Amino acid sequence: MKKFKFSLDSVLSYKEQVLEALQGEHAAILAQVREQEGVLEAAWQDYRDCDAEYSRRKAEGITITDAMVYQNGLRVLERNIQRETDKLEELRKKEDAKRQEVVDAKIDTSSIEKLKEKKLDLYNKEVAKSEEVLIDEFVSSARVRAGISA
Repeated sequence: MKKFKFSLDSVLSYKEQVLEALQGEHAAILAQVREQEGVLEAAWQDYRDCDAEYSRRKAEGITITDAMVYQNGLRVLERNIQRETDKLEELRKKEDAKRQEVVDAKIDTSSIEKLKEKKLDLYNKEVAKSEEVLIDEFVSSARVRAGISA
């Protein structure tokens, strides 16, 4: 019997390549998300540090000019935090979209793999059946030969 050949092997190979590429892109976006989370945390830490220094200086006594400088600095840091938060949200949306692409590609690949498994199983059953027929023919011919020589 001829060797098993799945007609959609080239399609399966292409789908697997697409899936691997999407998984790589997803991993890269996840790394960007983690990096942006670090940037946002650093921005929050700058804000907390500035606020703590401002509070400490207020408790010691501070000029109105210095208080205004701290308040303006805190506002700048708040805008920076908002900007970094917006970037993080955009990256998370991008990551969600890419994750969905990966899931869709995995579904496509899995469906073709399942079809291949079914075809291989059917092929193996046909091979077993043809081998059984061959063995039956061999046994029958051996009996016939044994009956002729006896």
